[in-house]
Amino acid sequence: MRFTGFSIFLLSRFYAYADDENRYWVESKIRTSHLAGMLLKIDRMKYKYMRRFLGVCMVISLWVLVHSCANMATPNGGPYDEDPPRFISSTPAPNETNFRGKKIEILFDELIQIENPNENVIITPPQLQLPVIRAAGKKVVVELKDTLMDNTTYTIDFTNSIADNNEKNVLENFSFAFATGEIIDSLEISGILLNAENLEPMPSVTIGLHQNLEDSAFVKDIFIRTSRTNEKGQFTIRNIAPGTYRIYALNDLNRDYRFDQPGEDIAFGDSLIVPSFEYTSRQDTIWQDSLTVDTVYTIQYTRFLPDDILLRLFKEEFQRQYMLRPERTVANRFTLRFNAPLDEIPDPVPLNFTPPDPVWYFPQLTEEGKSVHYWIMDSTVWARDTLQFEVNYLKSDSLNILQPQLDTVTVAMRQRPADNRKKKKEEEEPLILLGMNIDASGTKDMTDTISIVFDEPVLDLTSDLFYLSIQEDTLWVPIEFDFFPNEEDPMTFHILRRWNYGEAYKLEVDSATIFSLYGKWNDAYEGEFKIRNEDEYGHLYINITGVEPPAFVELLNSSDAPIRKAVLKDGGVLFMDLKPAKYYARIILDRNENGVWDTGNYAEKLQPEEVFYYPKEFDIKQNWQVEEYWNVNETPLPNQKPLDITKNKPKEVTQRNRDYRNEGRR
Repeated sequence: MRFTGFSIFLLSRFYAYADDENRYWVESKIRTSHLAGMLLKIDRMKYKYMRRFLGVCMVISLWVLVHSCANMATPNGGPYDEDPPRFISSTPAPNETNFRGKKIEILFDELIQIENPNENVIITPPQLQLPVIRAAGKKVVVELKDTLMDNTTYTIDFTNSIADNNEKNVLENFSFAFATGEIIDSLEISGILLNAENLEPMPSVTIGLHQNLEDSAFVKDIFIRTSRTNEKGQFTIRNIAPGTYRIYALNDLNRDYRFDQPGEDIAFGDSLIVPSFEYTSRQDTIWQDSLTVDTVYTIQYTRFLPDDILLRLFKEEFQRQYMLRPERTVANRFTLRFNAPLDEIPDPVPLNFTPPDPVWYFPQLTEEGKSVHYWIMDSTVWARDTLQFEVNYLKSDSLNILQPQLDTVTVAMRQRPADNRKKKKEEEEPLILLGMNIDASGTKDMTDTISIVFDEPVLDLTSDLFYLSIQEDTLWVPIEFDFFPNEEDPMTFHILRRWNYGEAYKLEVDSATIFSLYGKWNDAYEGEFKIRNEDEYGHLYINITGVEPPAFVELLNSSDAPIRKAVLKDGGVLFMDLKPAKYYARIILDRNENGVWDTGNYAEKLQPEEVFYYPKEFDIKQNWQVEEYWNVNETPLPNQKPLDITKNKPKEVTQRNRDYRNEGRR
C-alpha cells in the first residue's frame, strides 16, 4: 500500500491525538510505508514535541493553500522580446570571395520567419530561375538555381522580410553579399521614385543598372544590378563595381528584368551614373530630456554617391486596339465596344438586310469614347431578330501597329418582351414620354452650366424651345443664353451664360415640343434656381516663380482630384468664386500647350511633363480674398506633395506595449 505525502500527514496527525487503542490501529495500517516506520521509531516519550511541530506545519500549509487558491495567475514571463533577430554566422561568411556554391545558410540567434520571400527578397544580379528561399528554424536557406557568373559580386537583399517567429520583430534592411572572384564590389547609390503625374512615392518597383550605355540595353538585356523601392519609394542599390551606368525603373510585369511589354511602367535617368564615395562626418545628439542636450557626438562615416537620384515613373501611351463582344440589349439599338478610345466611329455595312435609307443609324459615343451606341432609325430594320454587317476598324497587330481590320458582326435580339394578357377593348396602351433630365433647380455656383440629357436621340433641337428668365422684383424677364451640344455625347446639351451673384432664374420647356427619333415627345418642365451670393465665396490668387509658360495650374480637392484649371499668365493664376473649403494645387509644365498632362516615351527619349505641388493647403473662407506666393523650386520635389492628399502614406512603426496587469490572468 502506497501513501501520498498528504495522506501520511493526515495519518500522523491522527496518530498524535488518538488514544492507545486507536493508535495501535493506525500503526497497523501504515506500518508498511517508509514514513510510518520512521514514526514508529520515535520515542513515545517525545511524541508531544512532534505533535507541536506538526501543528505549526499544518498552520503554515493552510496559509500557503489559501493564498495560492486566491491567486491562480501564471508566472510573469518578463518583458516582451522587442529586439529583432541577431546575425550569428553564415556559410559562406559575409563578403566571402571565391565562393562557387549555390546554397547559402545564414544563422540567427532565435527562430525566424520570412514574409513572402519571392517578392521581398532581391537577389542581384537578377536570377531568371526563381531561387528557393526558406526559413529553417534559426536559419535562412537560399538555394540558387542559375549558374553563377565569374568574378561577380552577388547580393541577397532581404529588405524587411526577416522577423522573429514569436513577436514578429523585423530585422530591417538586412543584406548579405559574397563574390565568385577575388574582389567584393562595395559601392552604393540611392534615391527615390515618384509617380510622374502626381508625385506619389511608388513602392515595390524594380530599379536597375546597365553598364551597357546603349539605349537598346533596357529593351534587350537584363539588369546587372537591381534593387526595389520601399513603401516610401526609396531605393538603394548595393555592391556596385566602379564604372559608368545608366539607371532605370521598371514595373516588371513578367519578371524578365527588361522593358519588353508596352504596358509596363518605366522611368529612366537623363544623365549617366558614376558611383563614388567620400569620407565625411555627421553629428548625433543625446538628450537628457526634451529640452536639455546631454552630449553631441561627431561620427565619421562613408557616404556613397550619388544618394539623391530622382526618377519619375510613367506609362507610355499604349493600348492595344481591338473589338470586344458586341451586344444588342434593346431592339432599336446595338453597341460595339472596344478596349481603347476610338479615333473615328466605324461605319457598319449591312449584310443580311437592306435599309430603306442610306442613313439608317444614329451613333452615340459612350464610356469615354470606347463604345458606340448605334440607334437604328428604321422600324423595318430593328424589327429583325438578327442583324449582320461588316465593320471596318483599326486593330493592333503583333507588333502593336494599327492595321485595317474587317470583321463580320452578328447581333441578335433573342428575348423580346412578350405580353400574352388579353386586353379589354377599352384598355389603352400606356403613354411613354421622352426621358429628359434637366438640372435647373436649387442653388447653383457661378461656374455651373445647365445640362439637359435625353435618353433617346432627339430631332431638330434648337435653343428657342427653352425659355430662360431672370427675376426682377416680382416679374420674370426673358434673357439670352448660349445653347450647345456636348462634344462627346450627342444626347447631352448645355445652357450657359454669365450668372450674377444672388440672382434667381427660371427655365421652362413646353410639352410636346421636343421629339425623339422614335416619335416620343417631352413632358412640360419648369425649374427655378438661384446663384450663391458673393459673400459666400472666397477668391485665390497665386504668384508663381521658378517656372515659365506654357504651364497651367490645377486646383485640387482633398482627394487630389482637379476641380478647376487656370493657365499661368503674367506670373500668376486667379481662381474666383471658390466655395469655402481646403484646396491644394499643382502646376504642370505644358510643353505642347494642349492643356493636359502628357506622359513620356522611351524610344524618343521624351520625359513626361514636369509636375510640381504646392507643399501647403489653401484654406478658403467665405468673403475672403487670399494671395499666396509659390516658388516652385523652393521645396525638394519628393517633399512637395502634402501628406494629407498623399495616398501611399508610409506606415507608422509602433512599439508593442505589454499589459503587465492583465498578463497571465485566466
